[in-house]
Amino acid sequence: MIIIEFNSRQRRIIEIVKNNEPITSENIADKLNLTRATLRPDFAILTMSGILEARPKVGYFYTGKGEKEDISYKVSEIRVADIKSVPVVVDEKTSAYDAIVSMFLEDVGTIFVISNGYLTGVVSRKDFLKSCIGGMDINKVPVGVIMTRMPNIVTVFANETVLEAAQKIIEHEVDSLPIVEKELIEEKEHLKVLGRISKTNITKLLIEIANT
Repeated sequence: MIIIEFNSRQRRIIEIVKNNEPITSENIADKLNLTRATLRPDFAILTMSGILEARPKVGYFYTGKGEKEDISYKVSEIRVADIKSVPVVVDEKTSAYDAIVSMFLEDVGTIFVISNGYLTGVVSRKDFLKSCIGGMDINKVPVGVIMTRMPNIVTVFANETVLEAAQKIIEHEVDSLPIVEKELIEEKEHLKVLGRISKTNITKLLIEIANT
């Protein structure tokens, strides 16, 4: 049996919840003089490991399961490359309409946009909705006009752990991340898309681990 090692802040959160359960994330943040945004990765790790249970509109409860189980250790050892899925990619010159069709055919919430084979942006369902509400002609407007551009894109590398990817997903409130590798061309860094990791990938992994 492998014992999970939490950092000092996570151990402090566990103690606060033990002594004050149920307690909301706001109250925990107040006790630590930190913001909820700062603590999101810690809450994610503690609930994912099972040591805390979150109940909507009630707060956090202490379960202790994570101190006796090795699920967090397993997740921290598995690399993003091990559970990646095929990315849905379109060129930035593709019309918004065609990109929407690709999104629904592939049943994803985010599409990665490339130019000359390298990542230049991402576009989500919200982006498409905004463009439609704004009266754009989605048959003529290229997806590059409505996408979120680099460097405002959160990425993950293939050798990062699933736990690190999960933290990024929660911190930045996105559904998925592009898995990339760096390529240097004429002393300029470019990112090639190798795959994607999503909340669904991570959830399936947790179920698989729990059933083993």
